[in-house]
Amino acid sequence: MKLNTKIIHAGVEPDPSTGAIMTPIFQTSTFVQSGPNQHQGYDYSRAGNPTRTALEKSLAALENAQHGLAFSSGVAATESVIKLLRPGDEVIAANDMYGGTYRLFSKIWEDFGIKFIYIDTTQTEQVARAVTSNTKLIWIETPTNPLMNITDIAAVAAIAKKAGALLCVDNTFASPYLQNPIDMGADIVMHSATKYLGGHSDVVMGTLMFNSDALRERLFFIQKSSGAVPGPMDCFLVLRGIKTLHVRLQRHCENGRKIAGFLARHEKVKKVYWCGFEDQPGYAVAKKQMRDFGGMMSFELKDDSMEAATKVLTSTKVFALAESLGGVESLINHPATMTHASIPREERIRNGLSDSLIRLSVGIEDVDDLIEDLRQAIGS
Repeated sequence: MKLNTKIIHAGVEPDPSTGAIMTPIFQTSTFVQSGPNQHQGYDYSRAGNPTRTALEKSLAALENAQHGLAFSSGVAATESVIKLLRPGDEVIAANDMYGGTYRLFSKIWEDFGIKFIYIDTTQTEQVARAVTSNTKLIWIETPTNPLMNITDIAAVAAIAKKAGALLCVDNTFASPYLQNPIDMGADIVMHSATKYLGGHSDVVMGTLMFNSDALRERLFFIQKSSGAVPGPMDCFLVLRGIKTLHVRLQRHCENGRKIAGFLARHEKVKKVYWCGFEDQPGYAVAKKQMRDFGGMMSFELKDDSMEAATKVLTSTKVFALAESLGGVESLINHPATMTHASIPREERIRNGLSDSLIRLSVGIEDVDDLIEDLRQAIGS
């Protein structure tokens, strides 16, 4: 089954009791049993719900995985992976990643004895040098948030396998339409389904996809026991969003390419971070492991003052100043005070994330309107 057909049909079947083509919203907390522990596959919605099951099957199919699990947020999904570890274990993590992931690692799990080593994972040799006998997990984003850095998934997967460690890839920025890390050797793929999978900025959810039966047993136990599960209505919304993933991503990519080109030519723009430029570091790897380059990008103005950045951030009329990404509408974001505010300033600056960096999530509106909006906001 080809990708566009799989996105619409895989993992989802008409309801056997009614023939409904859309999975029903099983808005129930519990299920009647005919006798003690005699039920029809479901006993309590924290442990399982038919709407969530349909979504988890669809998620697995999207990433060419055997198993999928849905969580109440991307951070909840991330934390479930960390709960596989024990005090004294080490995690190699990207030094350019979502601020909420950094906050979870550094402000919560370090206190429980997990050691996190932050490095430039685009440099494969740095990853190899950082591995020790205590390395149990390598955590990467590619493309990264917000600098669009590219890590070679297959190369890092080989390092993880040799070390006996798990490799988890945050695939949120690419989506399964553009990239499938499990096909390149990753053990676990994580998504904030809030973003491209849902696609309409109306739900918060996280997902994990993987092949291992043993991992499925452990992660399902964590999911059930910790209870960070999505409700059936949220599962229905993501199921509905997935059905248009391919057509949305096609437009995100088309618009993203044109917006990136416009910004690169603008006389007031100093630098554009977008993985589709041939002179961008990591372009060759991105071209190898991605089907296209997406609608996420960041840029810096030649006037790198906060005043200049603030003027742009508050002057757009189509791009909305807001957290998040991946919805049909275009968003503009200031990482230093929004998505990455939890990272200490000195660390952000050291890793290339300036105070004046602006991030765009290019939506699926008419691209001429988006370009004109940026033109008037940046000025000539």
